[in-house]
Amino acid sequence: MIFEISKYDILSLLVKQLSSFFSISCAEKRFLKVVFDRVLERLEKNFKVNSNKYYSAYLQGKNETDTYFSPYHSGQWTIFLYYMSYELGHFDGGEKRKTILLADKVYYLNKIMNSCDLYHQVELPDHFRLDHPQGSVMGRAKYGNGFSFSQCCTVGNNNGIYPQIGENCKMCMNSAILGKCKIGDNVILGAGAIVKDQDIPSNSIVFGHSPNLIIKQRNQLRV
Repeated sequence: MIFEISKYDILSLLVKQLSSFFSISCAEKRFLKVVFDRVLERLEKNFKVNSNKYYSAYLQGKNETDTYFSPYHSGQWTIFLYYMSYELGHFDGGEKRKTILLADKVYYLNKIMNSCDLYHQVELPDHFRLDHPQGSVMGRAKYGNGFSFSQCCTVGNNNGIYPQIGENCKMCMNSAILGKCKIGDNVILGAGAIVKDQDIPSNSIVFGHSPNLIIKQRNQLRV
């Protein structure tokens, strides 16, 4: 992976951002260092399958074919902060209470900076994408690889039941998946679509609001 700034400077930047809003102890700074390399591994694994030009070192003029990470790209930083909070929230180093508190702080920082709610107990897949994710909330659903979302999208529960989402599903702006839903593979939720307690077959494009959805097969449309 090619870095816009050094790994040391990335970690230093994170500490400064956290310190702007919260008290950060020396022990917490140490926890950040402990999980940092694991976070970068997950970040590179994610970015390698992202075709967006801003994730490519070569297309950023770096004369490389590797992936590219800049803390000044808000979408990349959103993903980085999610991974950081996740790894802290699942860290098993004998000081669980302290690392969960730090995970909460990093999660909160992500909300403050990027207006995106990605809680550290939410299991997003290895390969997911986001584009202008402001105002989006991803709940504790089961997500398939290739999941993507944009602004003001919501995945949440209804009566305590969360959705199951297949692979390569895309949520366009202002769409929502709520409750007891099984979303097939290669599904696109059109802008403003709301699916609630309803299953969607694979290879579909969805419009409208449950229970009055319009569901079309993707092979019927030019997409």
